[in-house]
Amino acid sequence: QVQLVESGGGLVQPGGSLRLSCAASGSSFSIYGMAWYRQAPGKQREYIATITSGGNTNYADSVKGRFTLSRDNAKNTVYLQMKSLKLEDTAVYYCTHRGSWGQGTQVIVSS
Repeated sequence: QVQLVESGGGLVQPGGSLRLSCAASGSSFSIYGMAWYRQAPGKQREYIATITSGGNTNYADSVKGRFTLSRDNAKNTVYLQMKSLKLEDTAVYYCTHRGSWGQGTQVIVSS
């Protein structure tokens, strides 16, 4: 089973930026896509973005234009660059790849 480790979360002010990472174990990383979700307190988990094996991306309307996914196949890692962060972006962010989920990384947007 693939293991995923997210990192990069933290506390940021509104309008600020953060870059999250999701590192995957194992081989064949490059031939699979990866998706990101988030879960805010008291809410259901929400889809936010996907990157395919070919690097094509898709974003939820709530983050389109502010979040950008990229991947480094040499490092088995996908990056989620977040800018213009809003209070409502506060959540635990999860990556998922080949049926596995990471443990999540907390993002808090607060002044």
